[in-house]
Amino acid sequence: MRSVQSSFALVVMVSLVACGGASSPPAEPDPEVSEAAAAAPPAEAGGEKPEGGGEKKEEDAASDASRQVPTTCEERDGMCLPPPAFVKRLCSGFHPDVALSLFAKGTPFTRGYLTRDTEAWNASGGSSSNDKLLFDEEVLILYRRVADTGGMVVSGAGGGYDVLRWDGTCSSLMTEEVRLHVPPKPKFAPIPWKSLDQKTREAFQADEKVGKLVAERRKECKGATMGAVSAKCEKVDKQMGAALIEYVRGGGALPAPGPLP
Repeated sequence: MRSVQSSFALVVMVSLVACGGASSPPAEPDPEVSEAAAAAPPAEAGGEKPEGGGEKKEEDAASDASRQVPTTCEERDGMCLPPPAFVKRLCSGFHPDVALSLFAKGTPFTRGYLTRDTEAWNASGGSSSNDKLLFDEEVLILYRRVADTGGMVVSGAGGGYDVLRWDGTCSSLMTEEVRLHVPPKPKFAPIPWKSLDQKTREAFQADEKVGKLVAERRKECKGATMGAVSAKCEKVDKQMGAALIEYVRGGGALPAPGPLP
């Protein structure tokens, strides 16, 4: 009897080994999954993506755009204004040739006019003129500054404007110091002749009227326009300055200024 039980147990064990011990054949790899895995870049340690140059390229492109003299404007606060990034660069320096381009006939930028004589100062830290802004002087509105009152209503805290003068300098004005209504006879900051690019001066002199006044001014002033100068020098200097403004406002051709530094 014991011998029969032993034989039966042995048969059961052999059957179990035959059924459960055999391993299934390995599955064939999916060719599409294999190709996708091979094409994927290796993952960085810690799951971080490799640093790319996309952000730097965007920054470089924005920097280049802020250097270009605009011909179109952005509508803000009901006015047509140059891009803020360009304004920041413009008012950090002194750019008389750029001013002539922005003030030229047909440009869309909003002009303003002084309501009173005002001392010139530049809140952006760039160059400002030693000459006062005069009543009825024409300026180009660059930027609207809003007063920071911390949410409180403060009487007289109306902010102001950063503006460009015809001489290429920026100035900061209070809101009440400038209006948009065009006066009968607007005034203009004098164009700094000696600071203009040589090509710009040559374009002015190619005009018959301006060229004659430039030659006469050279003769009468002998290179000087300040200090001890003759009455004839002062007279022709004013005439030439007015002719330069008239030429630009009348659509006279001038070379396009290069990008800002």
